[in-house]
Amino acid sequence: MRYHRRQHEPRLHFTRGTHRPVNQKEQAAPITPRRVHAMASAQPLRALNLKAFDETRAGVKGLVDAGVTAVPSIFHHPPESLTHGAPRPQRFTVPVINLSCAVGTTRAAVVAQVRAAAETAGFFQVVGHGVPEAATSAMLAAVRGFIEEPVEAKAPYYTRDTGRRVRYQSNLDLFQSTAANWRDTLFVEMLPEPPAPEELPAACRRVAPEYARLVQRRLGRTLLGLLSEALGLRPGHLEEEHGCLEGLSLACHYYPACPEPHLTLGTPRHTDASFLTVLLQDAVGGLQVLVDLEGAPAWVDVPPVAGALVVNVGDFLQLMSNDRFKSVEHRVVSNAVGPRVSVACFLRTDRAAAPTRVLAPIVADGDEPRYRSTTVEEVVRQYYKVKGLAGTSALQHFRL
Repeated sequence: MRYHRRQHEPRLHFTRGTHRPVNQKEQAAPITPRRVHAMASAQPLRALNLKAFDETRAGVKGLVDAGVTAVPSIFHHPPESLTHGAPRPQRFTVPVINLSCAVGTTRAAVVAQVRAAAETAGFFQVVGHGVPEAATSAMLAAVRGFIEEPVEAKAPYYTRDTGRRVRYQSNLDLFQSTAANWRDTLFVEMLPEPPAPEELPAACRRVAPEYARLVQRRLGRTLLGLLSEALGLRPGHLEEEHGCLEGLSLACHYYPACPEPHLTLGTPRHTDASFLTVLLQDAVGGLQVLVDLEGAPAWVDVPPVAGALVVNVGDFLQLMSNDRFKSVEHRVVSNAVGPRVSVACFLRTDRAAAPTRVLAPIVADGDEPRYRSTTVEEVVRQYYKVKGLAGTSALQHFRL
């Protein structure tokens, strides 16, 4: 493919790399000047540029390792998704809740804090959550260790086959989205049955299952108990009656430092197709949540807090709570420093049960249902149908 350099774009110089074949049919294509030039091309050959990028199996990390000083055009987001109005003082902060106080006479106060956060911003941070610092540090280090391995070591895990429970890729919707994101991801379906040890990369083989177990048994159960009480139900209701802890998956994200962060995003605005999401993030920052400030939407930072995990309400729980709890749009902005490493833990239903697991609104006395009953599978299908349409919720399809 002939390369047409953008005006003022610096010339790029790379060394030619070689990668061993993944198998007899598939081979990771090396990052070469010709291949990077193809990705940066300003010609209307987006599909070919995307294919050229995907075939490297090196992800965004591979671009950074190759020394790019300009963001290839396939990563350019439209201006409207990158501009956010004039900056103004923000009077909103994401609350930090100490879960160690959720016992005895102080439990009611913690329930009230969780209720207030879930009903407004849909986001809060938790400390005293029972997941040891050793486990969170090891998880972040394992993700970074895997992504920073040589391309030939990662290539066997690179796939777009959603049937595989462990898959490494750059951009889940690379060929469907309007713009690629400055991020690589290792996705692992951990529950109800974890992958066999040999399915996991060596760097994550011991750490990831243990971290998932801690989040599920210690934090997930605690959060669902508090949210059940916030809805006026017994503590075990959401877990036992609705299967909110049956499934758990990890999305381990790696956001390299970006040479032109004003042109792209790490993750565009979206909500989560989950009951709850628990996010472990390092100290780099970049997560933002969309909130209403004085009648106008504004992006607010969710700054890293030492020892804290970030919790947000997902679409499933907004429907089940009959709009009492809010599944709020959020995003990750690109950064000139990095890498940023995070691990999103999605609490979902068992994947095999998705076609039959019913989601129905829990209606308080004196209220009316705001959604029709549906299944997890239907909500997920609608979620991906509207994904990429900024400000469009999959839940609108089910609203009465």
